[in-house]
Amino acid sequence: MELGSADAFDRMGTLGVEEEFYIVDADGRPTSGIDDLVYGPEPPEPLAGRLDHELFKFTIETQTPLIEDPDEVGAAVSTVREALVDHAADHGYRIAAAGLHPAAKWRELDHATKPRYQAQLDRIQYPQHRNTTAGLHVHVGVDDADKAVWVANELRWYLAPLLALSANSPFWNGFDTGLASARAKVFENLPNTGMPTAFDDFAEFQRFERRMVESGSIDDRGELWYDVRPHTGHGTVEIRTPDAQTDPARVADFVEYVHALVLDLADRYESGESGTAVRRELLDENKWRATRYGRDTDFIAPDSEGVVSLESFVETESDRLGVDGLRSLLDAESGTDVQRRIHEESGLDALCEHLTLD
Repeated sequence: MELGSADAFDRMGTLGVEEEFYIVDADGRPTSGIDDLVYGPEPPEPLAGRLDHELFKFTIETQTPLIEDPDEVGAAVSTVREALVDHAADHGYRIAAAGLHPAAKWRELDHATKPRYQAQLDRIQYPQHRNTTAGLHVHVGVDDADKAVWVANELRWYLAPLLALSANSPFWNGFDTGLASARAKVFENLPNTGMPTAFDDFAEFQRFERRMVESGSIDDRGELWYDVRPHTGHGTVEIRTPDAQTDPARVADFVEYVHALVLDLADRYESGESGTAVRRELLDENKWRATRYGRDTDFIAPDSEGVVSLESFVETESDRLGVDGLRSLLDAESGTDVQRRIHEESGLDALCEHLTLD
């Protein structure tokens, strides 16, 4: 039984970035490449030991090395991506990035044979069989377990604006869903996903984690797939909300903000600030707004009085935390709009090519 420990939370402010990608053929269409890229010859640095696959044989995940300096995020992400593109090319594949691949039809794709995923398919059935999603996960080290739980609780309200800014998956299973982030809704059909409740302290979270494993609800702690969680193995707070991004610059923008926000919340915890009581239902409503409308929405305020526009959120947080990336994200055309525009103007072939990394 794999369970974490409070002792894992011993570093403040370190970073790790996990990105999920798609293995595609010369035309940018999904293809099974896991056997070659993960189970073939050892991949080159910095991929060695940091390359894994997901549920389908056309999905693959990378992890950056531990990042001590936030200013090195952009370089670390680019280095990992370039190594993955080269590794794939050496085996006749290409790599694509988006929250969902628009040409992926789950009924026609092969699932991974790894026992962990076969067990999930057997237990979860239909929702997992069709889970062709790809996300961006950001880990920030926290040096105290109770602090990590408090920070994770507070982060929940901020997740909907982050999803709105990251939305990059309007197409699923070959059609336009009408959603800005279809990935968010497809993934949320799995158990143990979406917006978690608040936990009083680390002991309560650890009891929940243990109960889920011991009762057979999950096989290991990694199957708690909530939008934010204290990661009891890495000693981090992990945000799992954003869609995978096609542009690596956008990844760096998200990480800059998440890092600054976690440090700010950690300071507020140290100052004895009480937590924010927000109804789970209102958090879910905010996430739905981001899922459906992306940039074109506003959010119920943390005090449940009034609404906050995405523009005001970006301006307030950018000034408060001294970050630039949020404004860059807002000023750029959204991933969802880019995908719809290319699809309308030039068709699916052009969209597949756009999502493929150089």
